[in-house]
Amino acid sequence: MTAAGSIRNGPATDTSLRERLTGSNGRGNPTSWRADPYTRALRAGRGPLFLRRADGLLLPLEVERWCADADAADRTVLKRCRGPVLDIGCGPGRLVVALAVLGRPCLGIDVSRAAVARTVGAGGPALCRSVFEPMPGEGRWGTALLIDGNIGIGGDPRALLTRVGQVLAPDGLLLVEVAPEDIDERVRVRVDNGRGGVGADFPWARVGTPALLRHARAAGWTAIERWSALDRDFVALRRTTPGPRGATER
Repeated sequence: MTAAGSIRNGPATDTSLRERLTGSNGRGNPTSWRADPYTRALRAGRGPLFLRRADGLLLPLEVERWCADADAADRTVLKRCRGPVLDIGCGPGRLVVALAVLGRPCLGIDVSRAAVARTVGAGGPALCRSVFEPMPGEGRWGTALLIDGNIGIGGDPRALLTRVGQVLAPDGLLLVEVAPEDIDERVRVRVDNGRGGVGADFPWARVGTPALLRHARAAGWTAIERWSALDRDFVALRRTTPGPRGATER
């Protein structure tokens, strides 16, 4: 799980969101970083942890699954990966680690330093970076992953899909995990441990398969496969039109 800003003002907006998620004051304050609920949960490898919506609804986050080894549903994603793989919002890195064990070229990115530290500590390559910042290998990645609800990054699925189109190679593959219900919502949320510890709010989105397909078509993608595993739903996308050039290419 991670968060990022819009394409137009991505880096500036993302700096703010990175501070909200990690508790950083922009000067590398280690006390704040270690105190936020998300960091605490990753360090412990367990929850409870939630996204709290403005209306008070708590959306559970599966910290224990994220911190475990890749499961059978994850492996259905990994076997579809082609070429070098970029895991966007890699969290504690189970997918990156599994790919690295298989000898696959891969990189995880996340705006949470705790997530990146855990990924690297487990043997997976990872950088503390937003997808809206310049990427290593920009325009050459074979596969990108938006798993564990990370289609919600930045609260604007269409903007995120457009940006991923810039990061991938022209024939690249995007594998997305979607919500099991037919939903298309943009909300502001806070990370909440259910015991009084909360972070600052940030934008998030939740989409099911029908909404993803609508956003994908508008952003120049087409669905080539849909599948389910262990009550989780996935969609594979390929670009139907060339993605607009990113800022680093202009």
